[in-house]
Amino acid sequence: MTPSSPQTPDSTGAGTGRARRGVPAFIMLALAAAAVVFDQLTKLWVVRTMTEGQVIDVLPPVLRWHFIRNPGAAFSIGTDYTWVFTIIMVLVSGFLVYLMFRVRSLAWATALGLVLGGALGNLTDRLFREPSFGQGHVVDFIALPNFAIFNIADSCVVCGVILVCLLTLRGIGIDGVRTPSGKTVSTEQRNDDEATR
Repeated sequence: MTPSSPQTPDSTGAGTGRARRGVPAFIMLALAAAAVVFDQLTKLWVVRTMTEGQVIDVLPPVLRWHFIRNPGAAFSIGTDYTWVFTIIMVLVSGFLVYLMFRVRSLAWATALGLVLGGALGNLTDRLFREPSFGQGHVVDFIALPNFAIFNIADSCVVCGVILVCLLTLRGIGIDGVRTPSGKTVSTEQRNDDEATR
């Protein structure tokens, strides 16, 4: 029985996807697609059943539906630069699709799938909703006390980013390899280290 190397796949399962390269990518894609569909269906329901500005108590005083259209970013920042956020979303989505072909960790696939789905959900609004292509206003409707009004896509992005932070703090890299120091090690570095032993 040989001693384990400090750079091993995470025993919690974050590295279990490394054995089959296509599995994490499939999970990431499927999760992103599910997030987009769920986000767009809820927005369609809001637009068809509520009038803009309408408020419906769901679990008062904790949860309400409050239909607004947001031309800016989170917390209605930059409402005069809608097209800038569209470009940013396109670039972020493109980068996440690039990462999809490199991810080897199931946990990272889950995190990035949530972020990608959220980004594409709101990007769909930017591209195809009023007032014009690329400058569409995002439909928001989930209202919590003393907090911003948001939607399912926003929730996915936040949950995905939190998971990314947790994985990073635990030292789990996108390839599923965990290091005790919290620093991820590339495949090339691991091969070099093994060659010098």
